[in-house]
Amino acid sequence: MTAHDFALLNAILRADFVSFVYRCFLHLNPGAKFLPNWHIQAIAYQLERVRRGELTRLIINMPPRYLKSITVSVAFSAFLLGHAPGRRIISISYGDDLSAKHASDFRSIVHSDWYRRAFPEMRIARSTESELITTRRGSRRTTSVSGTLTGLGGDLILIDDPQKPADAQSELRRTAVNQWVTNTLMSRLDNKLTSAVILVMQRVHLDDLSGFLASSSDEWEMLNLPAIAESDAAIPIGRNQFHLRKAGEALHPAHESIEMLRKLQQTLGPDVFAAQYQQAPVPAGGALIKRNWLRYYDEPPSQDGLGCRIIQSWDTAAKNGAQNDWSVCTTWLVVDGTYYLLDLVRGRFEYPALRDTAIELARRFKPHEILIEEASTGIALAQELSDRTDCFVNPIKVEHDKIGRLYVQQAKFAAGRVRFPRNAPFLPDLEMELLTFPQGRHDDQVDSISQALAYDDTNGYDHTFSWL
Repeated sequence: MTAHDFALLNAILRADFVSFVYRCFLHLNPGAKFLPNWHIQAIAYQLERVRRGELTRLIINMPPRYLKSITVSVAFSAFLLGHAPGRRIISISYGDDLSAKHASDFRSIVHSDWYRRAFPEMRIARSTESELITTRRGSRRTTSVSGTLTGLGGDLILIDDPQKPADAQSELRRTAVNQWVTNTLMSRLDNKLTSAVILVMQRVHLDDLSGFLASSSDEWEMLNLPAIAESDAAIPIGRNQFHLRKAGEALHPAHESIEMLRKLQQTLGPDVFAAQYQQAPVPAGGALIKRNWLRYYDEPPSQDGLGCRIIQSWDTAAKNGAQNDWSVCTTWLVVDGTYYLLDLVRGRFEYPALRDTAIELARRFKPHEILIEEASTGIALAQELSDRTDCFVNPIKVEHDKIGRLYVQQAKFAAGRVRFPRNAPFLPDLEMELLTFPQGRHDDQVDSISQALAYDDTNGYDHTFSWL
């Protein structure tokens, strides 16, 4: 490389944090392939806002193994001190070994020739395993959660994975971490108003540090990056720049494809995947519906038996379009008071597609009764199904709130009278929504289920459901 090339490279490393992360990755992983992706730009944009003083409280929730530690704990520390050698950084992780690993990676970068060429004003006065001090009296000091903080102070605190997944299941340990951060660690900020705190972690429990901080104060800005997008979103990646992420899209397809993530979901189980990969932890044991109430079947009973009935339950979205709720149809076989879920269809449909889907499902399953909430698009859909199929269509007027509707159906779950197909592809998402309700992000599948379970196979639809 010529002198001009070196000067240009150094200028890029100083000006563009994403390029700097790329160089750090190559330095720490020689021979490995760096896979660029928009999520690194999204993280970089928020970190740049912190560096400029525009943001002082930031939480980043994302799955494991997506370069969060290299980007936040290692590269950002080096980048920040390169621009401002007087900054004082405290870096925290859940254990001494992890903290030491991040500190070692950081030291390896700032001692490298390429870094010193890019940031010549950042000169090192002292470097040990737990701290590095610059000639401008800046520093990066490291410790573990609940570790010694005597003499430590800073204008930036980086908290990277403060809790092991196993430890987070203990209320005593969760409380200890949350209280240590709020009562002890925060007191080490040089200025409580202008100094910054960054928390980056995978979710491990509803009341983990991320959930605790976000629920206790509205000062925290959140960057939530689930492995699989649950809805369309415009995610900032720069000033007036956005990445448009589609529902169902993998976070980084070149790293983990949607097929790989679905296999992980099956391997890890819905609760672990919901927390660590979707950043949507399920309440311990479930909320209104408990996990130990869930029952499954491999093959449904015969549909030829006396008294067997097939019903469909539609919960239609108020509006179509990507930013609105889903429309859901659940199809059930009801036998002697037990409800077997045969099929679930969920989508954001324009009305013609919704109508065609409903007609196709009615013709496919030939239900004895179709239940449709008498509201919004459901009114028109009920009329079309009545005109174009031989099924009995029952518009349901619902007056009670969503929580109340599921609440009155708890007994059926507790008694084992609700059964799901064991290996259905839709089951993990359904379980996550059901077990997190009413705290989860969506409730359309729950609404369809609540409506279906109000159907009495001996007396027809229980209309007291509407006012209980």
